[in-house]
Amino acid sequence: MHDEPIDPFNGDPADPAAGLHDPREDDPLDPLTEVERQDVLEDLADLEIYQALLQPIGVRGLVIECEDCREPHYFDWDLLRGNLRHLLNSGRPRVHEPAYDPDPDHYVSWDYARGYADGVHDTLTEGTEDSAEQ
Repeated sequence: MHDEPIDPFNGDPADPAAGLHDPREDDPLDPLTEVERQDVLEDLADLEIYQALLQPIGVRGLVIECEDCREPHYFDWDLLRGNLRHLLNSGRPRVHEPAYDPDPDHYVSWDYARGYADGVHDTLTEGTEDSAEQ
């Protein structure tokens, strides 16, 4: 299983991007701080919970407002997970482009997903507390 989408031109001598150079590869790499690493690990854990709760009701992923281009970016669950793992492993975010013609109705924000998960947790906890009181 791959964490990242497979490059369809991998090893192809006719790869149209073969001559392109990513200038960021030459930049000195500042590893993630312990706090940043912990934040990414927490995001990965949260993502698992959000997907387990929201995918069965038709949510395909999360929408994130991009700080660089001020556009919403729509990420399906696997792509977002791959991006977070890439950041964790390389210390660099991936280059991104807005999704092609996504249906915004199938994506929710991190805040919505967090609130939904909190609501489910609270509902389950209330049922347990009520049983313990009786």
